[in-house]
Amino acid sequence: MNSNKRKIIPSETPTKDLHQFLIGSVGPRPIAFVSTIDENGVANLAPYSFFNAFSSNPPILVFSSNRRVSNNTTKDTLHNVTATREAVVNVVSYDIVRQMSLASVEFDPDVNEFDKVGLTPTAADIVSAPMVAESPVNMECKIQDIITLGEGGGAGHLIICDVVRMHIAESVLDGDRIDPDKIDLMGRMGRSYYVRASGAAIHSIYQSVVAEVIGFDGLPEFIRHSHWLTGNQIAQIAGCKALPDADVVTAAKSALKDLTTAQWQSAIIEDLANERAESALIKLLAMPQTN
Repeated sequence: MNSNKRKIIPSETPTKDLHQFLIGSVGPRPIAFVSTIDENGVANLAPYSFFNAFSSNPPILVFSSNRRVSNNTTKDTLHNVTATREAVVNVVSYDIVRQMSLASVEFDPDVNEFDKVGLTPTAADIVSAPMVAESPVNMECKIQDIITLGEGGGAGHLIICDVVRMHIAESVLDGDRIDPDKIDLMGRMGRSYYVRASGAAIHSIYQSVVAEVIGFDGLPEFIRHSHWLTGNQIAQIAGCKALPDADVVTAAKSALKDLTTAQWQSAIIEDLANERAESALIKLLAMPQTN
């Protein structure tokens, strides 16, 4: 455990620095590529990484359009959703991440960002704002509420969006589910850092949320305080349903009695790497313990 930590007191930290500490800590964040239209019919397109889904029934998305820290002004998106109460949230795949970044430039209100960033507007079914054709998922939204969080630079406006229709590219689907490698989403980190959520970055962690589990407190002390297993590896073992029967442990002890300590440890770590937590637990309980 790392006890050498810098203490940040928000009320005593300049907003520009506090912002970076926050976005560097809370990430990766999904990106809402929000398209809107003003009362004169001018389309706007802007990315927001203070964004997530908050409900499935009803389907609710929330993103925050913050006041600019530099001069405390608000953004065109906020003006447009206030005027029209509509928006489209488009997701950002790797294929359009540079165009999304270009859309973050602060163009004048009468500039159509679709033209500036080279993306294709396409008509939505219900709302007046256009969708981004190149985005693999478009979510048409009616604005349910706008909550102002403050009046100073950096203060957010929570824009609560009721999803009234989704458009999902067949190419990213695997049956009735979205394949993370096919959709190839991008996430935002701190500063100018992004993360690509596909390929080697994707891995599965299965944990039943309804079945009883052993938990850390149900494990023998030598496992809880192991010096060669990581916290993540111990958590895998703690996620097992129950400790194995004594005869199973005895059989493993007999079968593996000729292994060296290093070989026992290697076999256990291999089990955990291949999601065989029950097997790893049996080996741990069978493994000769040394002081």
